[in-house]
Amino acid sequence: MLELSELVKHYRVGSDSPIRAVDSVSMTIEPGEVVALYGPSGSGKTTLIHLIAGLRRPDSGSIRVGGKDVLGMSRRAAGDYRLNTLGMVMQPSSLQPGARVIASASIKLMMSGKRQAHKRIEPLLIELGLGDRLHHRTEQLSMGERQRVLIALALSRSPRLVLADEPTASLDTEATRHVLGLLRDVCIERKTALLIVTHDPEAASYANRTHELRDGRLGERRADSGLVGTPTILGGP
Repeated sequence: MLELSELVKHYRVGSDSPIRAVDSVSMTIEPGEVVALYGPSGSGKTTLIHLIAGLRRPDSGSIRVGGKDVLGMSRRAAGDYRLNTLGMVMQPSSLQPGARVIASASIKLMMSGKRQAHKRIEPLLIELGLGDRLHHRTEQLSMGERQRVLIALALSRSPRLVLADEPTASLDTEATRHVLGLLRDVCIERKTALLIVTHDPEAASYANRTHELRDGRLGERRADSGLVGTPTILGGP
């Protein structure tokens, strides 16, 4: 589903040596597979997410999603890719204040011209445990509930790939387990490839496999990295 090959993105600040944000990264994710990209802040994780989403262009390398060349897309095709093929789970702060839950979760459906967008998104919101919150304003929700709204938005167009950028940064331990369990289970059920980008070892434990990104370089999870053994699959409450 996702194929990255020798991806490079360097930044130069003044006369200093270039910052190697992404340095010869190659990786694949299959449909229904959950992969974690683990690393500290500043390791290049967000840059890699932006490259996959087509929001930035690499210096070299290739990105293919579902067999399609992301870097060769026209502006219109790239917009369609982000609307239909790709789902992104962002931070709860990205939700518009004052908007109702059902409206926030159905934005992509409305943008794609789907009729009865609210009715279409309702079953997914119910599946995510928000059936009694459909008409609440987003600021009336807990952080965990807001994150579930963003999961519904990311999944609303049945994407083939979901990118979750630090999806638990604003959540406590209980909410982290519940949100990640829901996201993982729905993606596996739908055969959607899921990339979780995180600096949280517990979030990484939800993946089938974990890569570690440091200074732009990608490696398999090391036994001494604090992420030991087979990933532990933690269920929600």
